[in-house]
Amino acid sequence: LATSLQVTLTITLQALAAAVFFGVTLAVLFTQSKWLEKSLLPYAVILQVTPVVSIAPLIIIWTDNNVTLSLLICAWIVAFFPILSNTILGLNSADHNLINLFQMYGASRWQTLRYLKLPAALPYFLGGLRISGGLALIGAVVAEFVAGTGGSASGLAYRILESGYQLKIPRMFAALLVISMTGIAIFLIISWVTHLLLRHWHESAVKREN
Repeated sequence: LATSLQVTLTITLQALAAAVFFGVTLAVLFTQSKWLEKSLLPYAVILQVTPVVSIAPLIIIWTDNNVTLSLLICAWIVAFFPILSNTILGLNSADHNLINLFQMYGASRWQTLRYLKLPAALPYFLGGLRISGGLALIGAVVAEFVAGTGGSASGLAYRILESGYQLKIPRMFAALLVISMTGIAIFLIISWVTHLLLRHWHESAVKREN
C-alpha cells in the first residue's frame, strides 16, 4: 500500500497546488475586472456542479489516454472552486473605509491589493484551502476508480478494487483506512499552517483570556 499511497498523494498534492495557483490568480483577476468575473465565473460554476465521474472518461480521451494527466485534471476540478470562491469573497470583504483611506492617500490598485485586500483575504483563502485539501484527495481517488488504473504504479483506488475482486476484505479496509488517515493528515497540516499564519493578528486565531 505504501507505493499506492505515494501515487495517490502525489496526484492530490499536485492538484491542490494547481488549484491554489489558478484559484488565487483568477480570484485576483476577477476582483480587478468585473466584466472578466461575469464572463468567466459561470464556467467555474459549471465545473463545480458537474460530477467529475461523468466527465472523467472525456478527460481521458482529450488527454490522449495520458492517465496521470487525466487524474490530475479531475482532482484539480474538484479542488479548484472552493479556493476561487473563498478568495473572491475575501478580496471583496476588505474594509471599504480602509479602501477609501488608501485612495485618499493616492495608493495604486496594486498597493491596495498587496497591502489591504490580500491580507484581508488570507483567512478566507485558508478556509477554502482546508476544504480543497480533502476534495483533492477525493477527486484523485474517484478519478482512479473511473480511469481503472492498474499495475505497480496504481493508486489506492485500484488497490480497493483489486482487493474486492480477490475477496481480500482486510486489505480493502486497510486501503480505506489509509485514505481516511491521509485526508485527516492533510486537514491537520493545513489547519496548523493556518494557525501559524493567523495567530498573531486575526480574531479567529488570537488567544483570549476568557
